[in-house]
Amino acid sequence: MSENVVHLHKPTDPPTPDTAPTLLTVVPEASARPVPLWVRSGRAVKAVATHETTRAAARAAARAATRHSLYTLNGGRIAARRAWDGRTGSRYERMIRAAEAAGNLEAAEEWEERLQRFRAARHHRRMDLLHSPVEAAKGVAVGAGMSIGVLVALGVVMAINTGQVIDVITPLSATVDFIALLIRIVQIVWGPALTIGPFLALLALWSVGRNQHAAPNWALPANVRNGEGEPITPSIVVKALRDLGVPALRNAIKEMGDAGASMLGPITIAGCGVEVDVTLPSGVSTIEVQNRRRKLAENLTRHEHEVFITIPTAARTVRLWVADSGALDEPIGPSPLVTDDTMTADYTKGKAPWGQDLRGDAAALSLYQRHLLITGLSNQGKTVALRSLALWLSLDKSVQFLMGDLKGVGDWAMFDGLATTLIQGPTDEHVIQVTEMVEGAVEEMNRRIQAPPGTVFPPLIVLVDEAQVAFMCPAKDADKRPYGGSKANSRYFMAVRKIHNQGRAVNVLMWQGTQDPTNENLPKLVREGAHTRASLALGTESQARMALGDKAVDGGAAPNLLRPGLDQGTLVLASSGIAIPAGQSSITVRTHYIDDDAAEAITDRAKALRDGVTTLHAIDRSVEHDPLADISAVIGDAPRVRTKDVLTRLGTRNVDAYGGWSFLDLKRVLDDAGAEPHKSDGVMVVSRDRVVRALANRDGKGSASAE
Repeated sequence: MSENVVHLHKPTDPPTPDTAPTLLTVVPEASARPVPLWVRSGRAVKAVATHETTRAAARAAARAATRHSLYTLNGGRIAARRAWDGRTGSRYERMIRAAEAAGNLEAAEEWEERLQRFRAARHHRRMDLLHSPVEAAKGVAVGAGMSIGVLVALGVVMAINTGQVIDVITPLSATVDFIALLIRIVQIVWGPALTIGPFLALLALWSVGRNQHAAPNWALPANVRNGEGEPITPSIVVKALRDLGVPALRNAIKEMGDAGASMLGPITIAGCGVEVDVTLPSGVSTIEVQNRRRKLAENLTRHEHEVFITIPTAARTVRLWVADSGALDEPIGPSPLVTDDTMTADYTKGKAPWGQDLRGDAAALSLYQRHLLITGLSNQGKTVALRSLALWLSLDKSVQFLMGDLKGVGDWAMFDGLATTLIQGPTDEHVIQVTEMVEGAVEEMNRRIQAPPGTVFPPLIVLVDEAQVAFMCPAKDADKRPYGGSKANSRYFMAVRKIHNQGRAVNVLMWQGTQDPTNENLPKLVREGAHTRASLALGTESQARMALGDKAVDGGAAPNLLRPGLDQGTLVLASSGIAIPAGQSSITVRTHYIDDDAAEAITDRAKALRDGVTTLHAIDRSVEHDPLADISAVIGDAPRVRTKDVLTRLGTRNVDAYGGWSFLDLKRVLDDAGAEPHKSDGVMVVSRDRVVRALANRDGKGSASAE
């Protein structure tokens, strides 16, 4: 606390009214007592010592001191281990133990033979050492005698040349002087060498330890500790497996010593990463490694999505594919459909260029007689992946499409003029239209089944995008039958099931794309009816099992581990239509991205291959119909259309009226109108001009009679 200071005033002038009462004045002190200098210095020192920058610098210095001291210490240990391995057979013994632990008796026998050869060679060298001193002495004596003789002969030649007898010993004396000089140099250098030598040895050991990062992880520099982009080597893989948390695996690797790499097959470059097969020791199951994918990835200094674990054909073996750091975030190249404007498709023998697998090889999918299902969370690239397959198949002019887009935002608009039917919209009315479209395909399938044996039918692709909207539709028809749902009276569900059951045999195929697979929006019977099942990123393992099946997931398929929003277009595929490595049940594919403009260019090429298709945007279910007018409508602008294609389009246009039509029914209507079908290039066709002329004549007669 501040103190009061008393000031006594001794007036020298006579007191005045203002100064008289102020002989004794108390003045408060404004400032505290001065703090001693040593106290202020101590506080400053404490502030500096406890500052975060000082503490960080101290920690960095401690880490550096620990790191460099351990580099030297562990470098000496590594050098001693290498020297011991070079002088003894311990390396061979470790390899024998590793081969025995892995159950590879042939490798164990081979290493044992190498050990015996090493011991025999070492024994031979030791026996030679017993005779080497005598042999060395004899060699030195002979060499010295020969050298002296040569020098004396050289001196004689010099003496004859100069006429001086003393020159006979000149070469000998010069040699002696040179040897004395060397001895002097050694005497001068020997002292400093003894002083510097230990420091050079320590520097060499430090260099060995530094190259091997022989220090705790916390003491290593940040760039080494993070390990981003660190190449995958056998030692890194073995350490990652050892630290996986599987006791049997850790103990087996410890018994193998440094030879734990014998578990590994060759590490090969595979696309944007590397691949290696790991043969697990006895007592370790593959599922124990699969269930620790994240920890294994972190041990390999990778993110979880950069490590894939699959099960090959070899027993007790897992196959690891490890991506280069950040490589999966880089896009793949454009689709061949975009870069090659001369490409065509072949439904029967060809394969659609869909993307690339993780090895960087082209991933091509056969669509021949295979129902298709693609699932995934919203905005992961499902529609683009499904559309790219349809774009390729559209380049086969024999393929017909019935399409329902229950999202209705124009993703399939470029197929207008290419698909026979194209319904776009998310409402219940659109679901009703799509359901009736699928039911029309069922009628066409039944007609084909009843055709004579050996009849070849063009492929008919029934494609429904956002199919979960149809399964969840609450609307009912006049008979109280629901359009959605998964019960036996559900119209959409039953139509899809019928196509799954029998459509493949007559080339009527069902393709569906759906979000978030569950039992409510994707019934089990529909999931299992698809021959090709693909899934983009999903939320849970249970959804992955619904999308791909238990076999694929148990074999390593994990679309639930893909990153939503980051792995767009990357899908896990289970299908017999694509080359899958032996022993695996699925393959991961990074699909090509084809934007709307490129898709329109491809469909323009597909339309140029065809005679012209009139696309229906609604299913006509009116009772009254005009067969001749309907025939003209389904022919469109094409000059001629095959009779079986006309029957297919009529069945799609009005299944109630034309679903049961045969060639005889079509011929009867055309004959009555005077537009008889005829042969062109060996096939029966219907001529557009004849049908248009028949309609004009009929309408003209009607007008005349009306008058």
